[in-house]
Amino acid sequence: MQPKMLRTGVASCAAALMLAACSTSKPVPVNREGLRRVVGTDLIGARGATSDDQMKIDLTISGLCGGGVYTRSECARHGRESQRGEQ
Repeated sequence: MQPKMLRTGVASCAAALMLAACSTSKPVPVNREGLRRVVGTDLIGARGATSDDQMKIDLTISGLCGGGVYTRSECARHGRESQRGEQ
């Protein structure tokens, strides 16, 4: 009977911790302002002609990668293409 009680206690603690972790993170609202917080406004005015423009593009992409809008492979591809352009 002891192992069953132990399993029940462990399962209860795991469920409580998962609930606490999932309910404390602050989601970004799915609206224009939420998107602006993820993407940022660095891209405005950038044309890709200078290294400063490329930095603005990279900052925008990092927000999209960090926000989970782009997949890991898409983010990695951007990193490879950016490094190729610097050479």
